[in-house]
Amino acid sequence: MTPSVGWRLSLTARVALLFALFSAALLLLVGLVVERSVARHFDEIDQHELASKLAVIGNVIDRTTSEQALANLPQRLGDVLIGHELLDVYVADSLGRVLYMTPGAALRDWDIREFPTTGEQVREHAGIRYIARRQTFRASLPQPEELHVLVAIDISHHVQFLAQIRHQLWLAILLAGLLAGGLGWLAARKGLAPLNRVTRAARGLSAERLGERLPERDAPPEILELLRAFNGMLDRLEGSFRRLSDFSADIAHELRTPVSNLMTETQVALSRARSAEDYRETLHSNLEEFERLARMIGDMLFLAKADNGMLPRPVETIALEVEARALIEFYEALAEEKRVRLELTGTGTVVGDRLMLRRALSNLLSNALRHTPAGEAVQIRIAETGDRIRLSVRNAGPTIPPDRLPLLFDRFHRIDARRAGHGEGAGLGLAITRSIAEAHGGHVHAESADGITIFSVDLPSANRPLSPSEHTRTPP
Repeated sequence: MTPSVGWRLSLTARVALLFALFSAALLLLVGLVVERSVARHFDEIDQHELASKLAVIGNVIDRTTSEQALANLPQRLGDVLIGHELLDVYVADSLGRVLYMTPGAALRDWDIREFPTTGEQVREHAGIRYIARRQTFRASLPQPEELHVLVAIDISHHVQFLAQIRHQLWLAILLAGLLAGGLGWLAARKGLAPLNRVTRAARGLSAERLGERLPERDAPPEILELLRAFNGMLDRLEGSFRRLSDFSADIAHELRTPVSNLMTETQVALSRARSAEDYRETLHSNLEEFERLARMIGDMLFLAKADNGMLPRPVETIALEVEARALIEFYEALAEEKRVRLELTGTGTVVGDRLMLRRALSNLLSNALRHTPAGEAVQIRIAETGDRIRLSVRNAGPTIPPDRLPLLFDRFHRIDARRAGHGEGAGLGLAITRSIAEAHGGHVHAESADGITIFSVDLPSANRPLSPSEHTRTPP
């Protein structure tokens, strides 16, 4: 049962959403910077206005040198403040008596003594915001007297302007976010078009169409490596399916012959009454076919283990000449019967599984004996080159075409398919030899020319330096 994936945003929607969010965030940051800059500029203007008006008022107070001048102070202040409708001025003596107040000023409701003598203070009156500053001046009267001056500026227009900026900023952020999201969606759709084409092509792939590949032409660099990796995987899958199909066909073909033989012999034996000796002969013949089937199944199981990395690890040091000599003794009777000489030269040691290496050499030796003409020799040569050991089996016989050499180590492959089922084996011996060599870190090689065929197995020498991973490897 397929698990529920749930609702997810598409990649296009994610890109568009992120584009809109980043654009809105950037615009918000710029707007905040602009707003703070404008607010700071207004604040500097207001402070400059307060300072300049206090300086003018202070200059008027400094010229107040008589009682008559003090009595005329309101008129003189009114003259210098003409044209400053947004400016309110409050002047009081040290006893708190009001000497001057701008007509209609909001200051009448304020206590001048509540204001500090340093810095500005922002206050509201009747919904209007003011910035005010208090300062004390000394009048040059016969009896010097301190006069307290409070100057306030209406800054409501500045506040309204900043509020409009904020309103327009949020509106711009909303519109810009929507526009950026739409443009991001279009850009993502355009940018992801190659990926969509790849997706459509991938949907069309199946076991029957493994030969097709995803298009790499005009693919952007971001997905080109992905396409190459995916196509490489398809190459491997196609090869695996092809080998599996060939293997299945070969198995069916190879099993058909012994099964047909068993059925035919059994049907013939049952076609009429026979003697006990006849039945015994039929059973012996059937036993030979069963043994052939058992060997074939065992070989296929061995190859399956090799394909899945389940073969035993090398665990002991083996002298190849000793194993070769033992096999020569084993095949000596067969060689004499075929009038073929068996020769051994060279020495070498490897680390491996004794039974597996003996089986690999036995496969090469039996294969050579099968194809060597009478009077010729099968030569087993062991040579050490650097950190490698080469074990080769050389025999005279028919030259193998060069195009068939790479196929010799494939399963069920025979040079002459007409020999199948005539005591020539199942065609798995050389494939098993290759698997054994690869399990020991080696490889196999075949060459044939001028009536001489050589099968070689290259293996790591037991005398080579061990890699760090092999130093820490523990036997299974």
